[in-house]
Amino acid sequence: MTTSPTRRHAERDLSTAAQEYLLALRVMAADGARVTAAQVGRKLGVSPQAASEMFRRLVADGLVTLGEGRELQLTPAGRAAADGIFRRHALCEWLLTAIVGLGWAESDVEAERLQAAISPRVEARLDELLGHPETCPHGNPIDVEATRRRPAGTRLSETAAGDRVTIYRITEEAEEDPGLLSYLEARGLRPGIQVTVLARSGSLDSLTLEGPLGRATLGLRPASLVRVLVGAADPGLFNVVPPRS
Repeated sequence: MTTSPTRRHAERDLSTAAQEYLLALRVMAADGARVTAAQVGRKLGVSPQAASEMFRRLVADGLVTLGEGRELQLTPAGRAAADGIFRRHALCEWLLTAIVGLGWAESDVEAERLQAAISPRVEARLDELLGHPETCPHGNPIDVEATRRRPAGTRLSETAAGDRVTIYRITEEAEEDPGLLSYLEARGLRPGIQVTVLARSGSLDSLTLEGPLGRATLGLRPASLVRVLVGAADPGLFNVVPPRS
């Protein structure tokens, strides 16, 4: 996968703060959620006024539109820029998890520090080293083209006892919960892994799985943030990174 020089230039002309806002909007709206400036502001820890001012600039730059109910949406140019930012973040996460050996939650924090410092040359070499991934380590599509090529998946919370499924992706919303990320990783519940649903209880608000490291229990809310594919999935959907030496 390559990124055009024009797109790279446009992304890198943005301030660090503007990149943070575009990436936050991309992540928060990834599964069709309605997102406002105030919500992005809360996520980034800034005031509603500061968030509104930044989005006024991004609207003026043609990167974001403001719709009914003050809903924010990325324009095609804004999505391309946000995809480029997310792509660098994802490559950093792959490097930190698969090569350096950090955990999911820690690598997400460290990737935020590294992503803005990567040059186009280093980005291209990382992409080659990591096998041109279509997703981040949690299975989320790296850009809009990958999103179109890949199936949507089913919420894990909608499965029934006895179902055999493949963990497909840990949604961007789930990535916002370091505790959930750490639990899923510790139980071996990563993209490409098959699990069996042992029990689903609406009254207890929980779901029990048999996974590669034994049983795991999730609340239905956290389980709704995990996407699965029924049965055995195509291995080609999951990136294979060379193991650490």
